[in-house]
Amino acid sequence: MSVHTDPEDSEIAALFDFTGTIDGKRVLEIGCGDGRLTWRYADRAARVVAIDPDADEIAAALEDLPPRLRHRVEFKAVSIQEFEPAAPAFDVVILSWAL
Repeated sequence: MSVHTDPEDSEIAALFDFTGTIDGKRVLEIGCGDGRLTWRYADRAARVVAIDPDADEIAAALEDLPPRLRHRVEFKAVSIQEFEPAAPAFDVVILSWAL
């Protein structure tokens, strides 16, 4: 049985309403988990670095990483406190459902 969370796409619509366009921007996603939200916006971004401290969740995200996004999405198993970005800045930072 397939389960579709947020079938009306309210979450992604709210994300775009709040952040504006992310087209061509560098995005940091904090608390990405298994990439559930990442897949819904990453094709619009120039680059995505998605982090989560749970290595099992990151492993699941890497396993499900669509081939078309491999050149622009990087998953890292690291907490925000330990994260040291290679690039000096991001245009958009997303923190969703990660408390």
